[in-house]
Amino acid sequence: VQVVESGGDSVQVGGSLRLSCVVSGSTYRPYCMGWFRQGPGKVRERVATISDDGSTWYGDSVKGRFTISKDNAKNTLFLQMNSLQLEDTAMYYCAAEWWGGGDCARKDFGVWGQGTQVTVSS
Repeated sequence: VQVVESGGDSVQVGGSLRLSCVVSGSTYRPYCMGWFRQGPGKVRERVATISDDGSTWYGDSVKGRFTISKDNAKNTLFLQMNSLQLEDTAMYYCAAEWWGGGDCARKDFGVWGQGTQVTVSS
């Protein structure tokens, strides 16, 4: 199973980016998918998650600005990021988990991508 992110870039404050994540190598859809990020000198942070039934969760720092979605037919996860701020600068990781049960906002994820860099500047 492989998870590959793309879409990271350098943008100015207030700008927008759309990250994508393609999942391949599995017959079954993940139970949970999510976006995480790790900024310079910071611990990894859970940004947003989406479950197989489409239920979503967002971290407080991105609520109202970021939108997580998925295209099941294309095995692709998205993160639309609007109104980007300096503190959104981070490496963004896509992750997936096939083990069912539990809250996607809390559970551990087993498969991770390599990350895509988002840099926001003033």
